[in-house]
Amino acid sequence: MKNKKFKGISTLTLHTASNENDNFSHTTPIYATSTFTFDSTDEGMERFKGADKTRIYSRWGNPTFLVAEKTIEALEAHGLKNEKGEPLELKALLHSSGQAAMSTLFLSNLSAGDTLVSHYSLYGGTQELMQKLLAEAGIKTILIDVRDIKLLEKTIQENKTIQLIHLETPANPTLQCVDIEAICTIAHQHSIKVSVDNTVATPYLQQPFALGADFVFHSATKFLNGHGSAINGVLLGKDLTFMQSKVWKWHVLLGGNSNAFDSYLLIQGMKTLEIRMDRHCSNTEKVAAFLDQHPAVEKVNYTGLAAHPDHAIAKKQMKKHAPLISFEIKGGLEAGKKFLDALEVCVRAVSLGTVDTLVSHPASMTHYGIPREERIKYGITDGLIRMSVGIENYEDLEADLAQALAKI
Repeated sequence: MKNKKFKGISTLTLHTASNENDNFSHTTPIYATSTFTFDSTDEGMERFKGADKTRIYSRWGNPTFLVAEKTIEALEAHGLKNEKGEPLELKALLHSSGQAAMSTLFLSNLSAGDTLVSHYSLYGGTQELMQKLLAEAGIKTILIDVRDIKLLEKTIQENKTIQLIHLETPANPTLQCVDIEAICTIAHQHSIKVSVDNTVATPYLQQPFALGADFVFHSATKFLNGHGSAINGVLLGKDLTFMQSKVWKWHVLLGGNSNAFDSYLLIQGMKTLEIRMDRHCSNTEKVAAFLDQHPAVEKVNYTGLAAHPDHAIAKKQMKKHAPLISFEIKGGLEAGKKFLDALEVCVRAVSLGTVDTLVSHPASMTHYGIPREERIKYGITDGLIRMSVGIENYEDLEADLAQALAKI
């Protein structure tokens, strides 16, 4: 969609597509229907021929999906221009989950014999998709430290079948950050596309399209929804023709469509994205500082700490530091288990980006399917704890962490 001239993110999420319905509903209706009717055969033919597939069959599209898609397009394109100096237009495709959106991204851009380059310290589901399912489809994956620009250039020179570089920054759960702009510059010199997982940062903190990305991905289940109430994924691209043809075709043939109710919940969640993210970020900064000084904590991974190896990169390409941290407690896994079990305010659960603080153990949960030797090499140790900091009053969070740490 064309980027409307809203100055603020909250105005954008509230008003970009709020009134796009036929019955003047104040809130977006839930179009809970599998199919749509035609007044005539000619009308049906016109809809099938047209670019708008939202009123044919809900695997292809749905008016509720469209409002969510338009809002996310506006968020990622907010304030950006294309090569002609015009407002940047993007196309978003809403999926049933982040994994569905990731599958569409990879399979629409890669074929048997192609190579995908990415980096270590990825979300476990992404890495398993690359190394197991894509491998069975004849697609090779190379994982390297893409922060080493010379190594990246060498890898590109030695592998002429590379078609896509996929980045996750900040990465889950080590908060590793990579330089999006530098990598896009190198990739495009070799006609290689770049996709960026922007789940943790959100478009409020980071806009990969401004840094040269070709595609942006979100597990919209996380911060975009914000309430842990629904599962969604979204894939965006700036090549509108490609997105509306090949990418859309893979999307509908794989059957990764969303549903009207989850889309509605996503729309409602995004309305408070800005105010939620400000509170998330403020709380995370304080929690990280508290943990970093606590005698029971060995190490804290948070890009806002000057000691984080990617602090400078994060500061360069993000508006604020993302509200996710991980940390090691002295005493390893057993001490970590005691800490987790003693928590009273923080919630023991996987996922991230909800309004309440979630704490999990990556090695036994989100990265269970990754071989131990690989996890360790990537910094995901047996004792690592991940915390998605919520919007509770900070005083309550600190008190909960303090009493839990005192019990190990």
